[in-house]
Amino acid sequence: MYLHEISLRDPFVLAENGRYYMYGTRCDRAGGHFADAVDVYTSTDLENWSAPAECCTLPQDFWAVSELFAPEVHKYNGRFYMLVSPRGPGRRRGTHIFSAESPVGPFVPISPLPPTPAEFTCLDGTLYVEDGTPWMAYAVDWTQIHVGNIRAVPLTEDLTAPAGESVSLVHATDAGWGWSLTERPDDLVCEGPFFWRQADGQLLMLWSGFCSWRCYGQAVAISESGSIRGPWRAAIPPLYADNGGHGMVFRAFDGTRYLILHGPNIVGQEHPILLPVKETPDGLQLVK
Repeated sequence: MYLHEISLRDPFVLAENGRYYMYGTRCDRAGGHFADAVDVYTSTDLENWSAPAECCTLPQDFWAVSELFAPEVHKYNGRFYMLVSPRGPGRRRGTHIFSAESPVGPFVPISPLPPTPAEFTCLDGTLYVEDGTPWMAYAVDWTQIHVGNIRAVPLTEDLTAPAGESVSLVHATDAGWGWSLTERPDDLVCEGPFFWRQADGQLLMLWSGFCSWRCYGQAVAISESGSIRGPWRAAIPPLYADNGGHGMVFRAFDGTRYLILHGPNIVGQEHPILLPVKETPDGLQLVK
C-alpha cells in the first residue's frame, strides 16, 4: 500500500530496528466512523506499506468501550508503550497507556484507569522523558473549556499514575491566528502535542488548530527554557496550513527528518502525508 491509499488520521511513526511502524486513528471511509481498535502498518522504505494488522483492542470490563483516538507508540525502558484516547460510558475521554513487548502488539492496558484527570475531556496524549522523569502531555478538549489547552503531568516511573501536579503549556490563543469553529470567538482548537529535541538542544512542541475557516493547520511552539515546563512561545505562521495536521517528527534511518500528518482534515478522506523538514534556530521548516 502507498500512503495515499491508507485512510488514517493522526499518523505516528516509530522507527525501530530497520523498520517503520505507523499507527493512527482508523476511520471508515464510507461511514466516517472512528474505530474501536488500532492497526499497525509496517515499511522498510517509507513508500511501500504493509496491509494493516490489528495490534490493540479494548478488553472486556474496561472503563472505555469505543473510539480509540490518536495512538502513539514509544519505546521506554525496553518495552513499547501505546498512548491512546478512547471513551466510555459515565466517564470523560482520557488518554490510557497500553504496553507490549513488540511494536506490533498485542498492546494491553497497564492500569485500570487513565492518568489524565477525570474531570476533563482529555485526548492526544504523548510521552516525553526529561532528566529521567516521564511526562504525559495531553489536550483538554475545546468543546469543554472553549479555549483549547495543552497540559502536561509527570508520571510515575512505571507510567501507571500521575506523580505530581499538571502544568499548562500552550493555549489556543497563544499563536494569535486561531479560528473559531462556532459563533463564539473563543471556541479555539489546540490539540495533538508532540515533542522534538533539535540537534542544537532546542525543545519544540508540535500542536494543531484551525488557522482559517475549516482549515486545519500544524503549529510549532518553542520552549524558551529548553524544558517541558516552558514557557512556550508559539511560532508564527503555522508550519503547515493546507488543511492538515496532528503531526509528529521522526528521523529516518538515513538521517532525514520527516514530518508526518494527516490531510485533508475531512473525515473519511484523510491519509498520511510525509514531508521532509529541516531544523533551524527558529524551529522546523518544510524542505521545498
